[in-house]
Amino acid sequence: MSIEVKNLTHIYSENTAFEKKAVDDMNFKINKGEFVGLIGHTGSGKSTLVQHLNGLLKPSSGNVYIDGEEIHTNKKTLRAARQKVGLVFQYPEHQLFETTVYKDVAFGPKNMKLSEEEIDRRVKTALALVGVSQELFEKSPFELSGGQKRRVAIAGVLAMEPEVLVMDEPMAGLDPKGRDEILSQIKTLHEKLNNTIIIVSHSMEDISKITDRILVLDKGKLKYEGTPREVFKNAYELEKIGLMAPQISYLIKALNERCFEIKDDIYTVDEALEEISKLLLGAGEAND
Repeated sequence: MSIEVKNLTHIYSENTAFEKKAVDDMNFKINKGEFVGLIGHTGSGKSTLVQHLNGLLKPSSGNVYIDGEEIHTNKKTLRAARQKVGLVFQYPEHQLFETTVYKDVAFGPKNMKLSEEEIDRRVKTALALVGVSQELFEKSPFELSGGQKRRVAIAGVLAMEPEVLVMDEPMAGLDPKGRDEILSQIKTLHEKLNNTIIIVSHSMEDISKITDRILVLDKGKLKYEGTPREVFKNAYELEKIGLMAPQISYLIKALNERCFEIKDDIYTVDEALEEISKLLLGAGEAND
């Protein structure tokens, strides 16, 4: 399932003294099965943008298409969009409200008027996908750790079996261990389901580890688009708009400024180690 955004603009409080353009004439396409990172500093338009992808917000101008069909054509297309695109909000655990983990994840499928057997299958499948064991099914979600709550909240969206999963800052507020666990789980989800995932973050380090393609927003506009390798070549430019590329990108640029000759599109430690080792080995051979 593809998502296409054409000339999308969203203005809050239009024609008032508080008017603000949050998304400004944006264009991009996301293909089926892609894992896309959406990056930008606070106020860049990330959250506003993703709320358009399943019709929670209506554009001030422009369009959003799912499989070539404009989602705001009528009530039927809007309803279909909301079933196909599952949105996990920032701090999704704040939306937990049922008395047990099982009931919370079952809430969405029940509202879809599914059979008890199908609800049970979906709940157990979704919780297994996010790594929540069966011994926690009857526990209150409020007794869980922050990372476990986040997993249960994500499972609640997965249980509705959306074709596209959009996550708005899924690692926000977690300690380093919790962040790594959630990041690993999201990567595993994509490998198992091969579905389309869009993950919103302001952390280049997190996004660089798992995504195929990155969209960088700045003041409501699409600033950069490409693979992590292509985007992180612009480390200094990213810094000017309030973002930090992975630290290894700065190391490589600093070395090259000191007359080393290392590929400037490296963004992982393993790649840097390999290239620097080659360089040192070559220098050693030249001195023999």
